[in-house]
Amino acid sequence: MGMDMGMGMSVDKRLEAGWAQRIAWSVLVVASLGLLVWVPFLYVAIRRGRGSDWGAFAAFLLYELVTLPWATVQSDAGDPVLGAVAVVTLAMAVWLLLFALFDKRTPKYARANAGRTHGPMPGPAPGNPYLR
Repeated sequence: MGMDMGMGMSVDKRLEAGWAQRIAWSVLVVASLGLLVWVPFLYVAIRRGRGSDWGAFAAFLLYELVTLPWATVQSDAGDPVLGAVAVVTLAMAVWLLLFALFDKRTPKYARANAGRTHGPMPGPAPGNPYLR
C-alpha cells in the first residue's frame, strides 16, 4: 500500500523568520563563541525536516565535535589554524542564519489574495443570457 502524502507530511514546508529572529540566532552563535553554533540548525531541522537542514545541522555538530577536543589539547600559545577555522565557521553560520536558512516572509497582501485570479475580473458575456 502506498504512503499517503496527506497524513501531515509536507513536501515543501516553509519556515519563515523575521530579522529579529535571524539576528537573535546569530547573536547566540557569536556570543557562545561557536559552542552553540549547531543549536539554530537543529531548530530548523526539527521544524522543517528537510534533508538539507539535517545535513547543515550534522555539519555544524561535526565542527563542534572536532574543534572542541582540538582546542583543549593545544598549547597555551594558541593555534592560528584553529582560530582561522573558528572565524570562518562562525562567519559562515551567521551568513546562513541572516540570509539563506530561513524562508522570506510572505507579504500580507499575497496571503490575503491567495487563490484569487490576478487582473481585472471578466465582465458578463455579451448578449441576452436567456437566449444561450
